[in-house]
Amino acid sequence: MIRREMVRSRLGRWPAVGWSLLVFLVLLAGCASVETHLDASQRERQRETGLAIQAVYDAALPELPPAKQRHYAQRLYRLTGEARYVPFSRAYGRRLVAKLEADIVGLEAPDYAAMRSREIVVSYPQRTAKQRARRAMLAEWGELPFARRLLARLIQAEYHGLLTEVDGHERALDYLAEVDWKRFLTDPQVLRTYAAQVGNYVHFLHQLGVTDLREPVVSAFRAQYPPGSADGLDDLEYRNYLYGMTHFVIAASRYYQQRVDPDEFAWILDRFERELETIRKRATEDIQAEVALSFLLAGREAHPAVARLREALVAAVDPTSGIIPSPAGSSELAGGEHRNVLAIMVLRWPGRLHQGPRLDP
Repeated sequence: MIRREMVRSRLGRWPAVGWSLLVFLVLLAGCASVETHLDASQRERQRETGLAIQAVYDAALPELPPAKQRHYAQRLYRLTGEARYVPFSRAYGRRLVAKLEADIVGLEAPDYAAMRSREIVVSYPQRTAKQRARRAMLAEWGELPFARRLLARLIQAEYHGLLTEVDGHERALDYLAEVDWKRFLTDPQVLRTYAAQVGNYVHFLHQLGVTDLREPVVSAFRAQYPPGSADGLDDLEYRNYLYGMTHFVIAASRYYQQRVDPDEFAWILDRFERELETIRKRATEDIQAEVALSFLLAGREAHPAVARLREALVAAVDPTSGIIPSPAGSSELAGGEHRNVLAIMVLRWPGRLHQGPRLDP
């Protein structure tokens, strides 16, 4: 009884400011608890949205075109490590090795690369303005259309552990070493129309040990698009500019197989942070997802841009089809596979990535 009275006496003499501070701290702790709960609830809703989109595509996967099956299954494997996606990659691996070996045999003929390049340009799609611009650009680069396709196939073989299974793969690497990649990858017109592929190819060449052009290519890109220049770009080139930056990051990750060094790509993440509102207004959901993936691959999941882009992807889902439709409103599954698999990755992001799958015997 005496102790209680002493406590009351001391509290009664506590200055008013002390009571105010105590009340403030209690309220602050309560707000933090509510905010943490809301953040957790929001994150769970995002994950559930990603899983719902995935369920739609998992069900449709056997009916998708082979190229879409490969693209989707490869990314879902690297996200989840689940063996059920491997058969689609294995079927792709068989096709890939056969195409590479046919090209390597073809290289024995002096005019093979030039002939294949002409065929690639003639058959290049022309449905959209972006495709038409790329086709016109590639037509001016001699054997480069064939060389860049060969490069893309070789890196896929390397990613899947199949490179040494390809008869004569050294001949293909030797051919790539003879190509003037620096002139192509630093050309202003190429950067203006093909920036995503520039980001890919410069890392593919380095990963295959052909040549390391990362420094001059990044310098050329930054000179082409200095800080503040994005405001003056039309929508087509603005999206090309964004895709270029995302693919510097994505290709460095060996296409979602490993994390990247955040310091190496700080200049890209800084631009995304500064331009976030413009990105949300002018970029498609595909690009918004790749911007978020750039932060995630750099280990910056807690960055506010990631949460905002996740919410934008959730809001873009069509409740009827259960997927993110195209800008024109189409919910056709094959056509929307690229956009939706990226959304799944962003919304489901587990924090761990899986290499491969390895397809070698």
